[in-house]
Amino acid sequence: MAQVFDRSSNALARMSLVLTGLIVIALGVALNELQRSPWVTKQGQRPDQPIPFSHKHHVEGLGLQCQYCHTQVEKAAYAGIPPTKTCINCHSQIWTNADYLEPVRESWATGASIQWIRVHDLPDYVYFNHDIHVNKGIGCASCHGRVDEMPLMYQQNTLQMEWCLNCHRNPAVNLRPTSEIYNMAWAGPSTTKPVWCASTGQAGPTAGSVTCTTDDPTKAAPELAMMQNPAAVQSQKNSSAGYGQSGTQLQPHANTGEGQTVSDVPPGIVMPASYEKFTSQIELGRYLTAQYHIRTPNELSSCETCHR
Repeated sequence: MAQVFDRSSNALARMSLVLTGLIVIALGVALNELQRSPWVTKQGQRPDQPIPFSHKHHVEGLGLQCQYCHTQVEKAAYAGIPPTKTCINCHSQIWTNADYLEPVRESWATGASIQWIRVHDLPDYVYFNHDIHVNKGIGCASCHGRVDEMPLMYQQNTLQMEWCLNCHRNPAVNLRPTSEIYNMAWAGPSTTKPVWCASTGQAGPTAGSVTCTTDDPTKAAPELAMMQNPAAVQSQKNSSAGYGQSGTQLQPHANTGEGQTVSDVPPGIVMPASYEKFTSQIELGRYLTAQYHIRTPNELSSCETCHR
């Protein structure tokens, strides 16, 4: 009986199998890169908003605090989109006839909300709580980037699960003192710019459990005098009751980091000798991880943390 297939058919079959495998691998790599690309994640994209709102102008230029517009960021799961009243507070006095602010005036006159387009929009099955991150030492810039340098808002990070897990597995690299949460220019401690922190021993909100400073507390003579004057300490205790939740009396400028910040803890309660000096972010992060009572990486990485 005549041979149906030529001897070369065996080599051709092997080549076909290898080629099929390479195509499958290449397709998998291509799909993986596609789902990580800005086309899917929307990273770096600037959506067309009904009003070309510039964070750079309002934050860096005018020095507005994040909480002025995003009022719920310290006490709710959602940071909140500012109502038209927030815009009108200023724009009823300035730029009252600007064409590009017509949607603001129309919204104020009709009561209809401005239809902003969400830039950081997580899937509905992902539960993200703003206040727990803010009150546990995660700065705005850690997730949103240097918003103070964005003329038009865009998504700096991918917001994919892998990106979130990288932080949850090692939160120390992103932790900062709660007085620096809204400081966009915060770069962490270094050998040339150390940070000193001390435990206050206070229970309650995280902001009151630790006090940090960029000034060497051992050289703070007025605080030593305060320790030796019980009446002055009590006076500071009474006056500190007016401080805000975050402990920030005057927020540092978003660009330069300059400005006055105060702890919730009255000066003089913590002895300068009890401060610890930190010259690297990982050292400070590990210290704050313990002081803020942050859960272990295994607990932070569990499914129920984000999927409810």
